[in-house]
Amino acid sequence: MPKLKSKSGAKKRFRVTGTGLVKAGPAFKRHNLRKRSQKMKRNARGMSVMAAADQKMVRSYLPYL
Repeated sequence: MPKLKSKSGAKKRFRVTGTGLVKAGPAFKRHNLRKRSQKMKRNARGMSVMAAADQKMVRSYLPYL
């Protein structure tokens, strides 16, 4: 059986924790930041664990995760 291909965009955007949960960076943090409140920008730092339904979708994009 041939190898499965991963989605290139997903490889760059998602990481996995040691326990197997999928982490992703926040949305709305790229540009037009002058409109956003300081609280929103502060809370959007780093990466956070995704919801279970979203993790399932990401795992289909990355078969060897």
